[in-house]
Amino acid sequence: MKDIAARIVSSEEERLILVDSEDNQTGFMSKAECHDGDGILHRAFSVFLFDNNGRLLMQRRAAGKRLWPGYWSNSCCSHPREGETMRAAPAPRLQDELQTDSDLEYAYKFSYQARFGDLGSEHELCHVFLGKIGAEPAPNKTEIESFRYLSTDELAQELADRPEDFTPWFKLEWQRLTTEYSRMLSRYTDAR
Repeated sequence: MKDIAARIVSSEEERLILVDSEDNQTGFMSKAECHDGDGILHRAFSVFLFDNNGRLLMQRRAAGKRLWPGYWSNSCCSHPREGETMRAAPAPRLQDELQTDSDLEYAYKFSYQARFGDLGSEHELCHVFLGKIGAEPAPNKTEIESFRYLSTDELAQELADRPEDFTPWFKLEWQRLTTEYSRMLSRYTDAR
């Protein structure tokens, strides 16, 4: 059996869920097609996991990723699969990418579009979830190059000093979490 820490969990052929601006499903298209050119709006999610010291688990995207390889981002970013509900989608992806789990709390959803040079774009309607990390992660190297934990102060400093090191969706999500959802966020960032 192939080592779980290196098995392929996502491909350019997987079918993503297309949506309209109100998050109504409109069809399916391959991940490659969704990311070509300016991108086609599809459903996605972002998970922010925190340890018991209130630090955020950050991942550096694998070098083999088509879009934003080697950039720092939130704990897990992915897409629900065909036939999978948004509520159910993050759990298997946390296992696939980090071999961990969490009881997740939904925060909000938003849409964004970001281009990565000539290689394509993200155009997602993204659902954002927060949670406490269940077990120490064991990253899948096809998805995640490395990981680390940052306090909110350390993260604020890095975002100020080197914003170009982070994915565009992470910067948008973190800014909104720290302003509009600060009360919810504090339940995870306050050490317990």
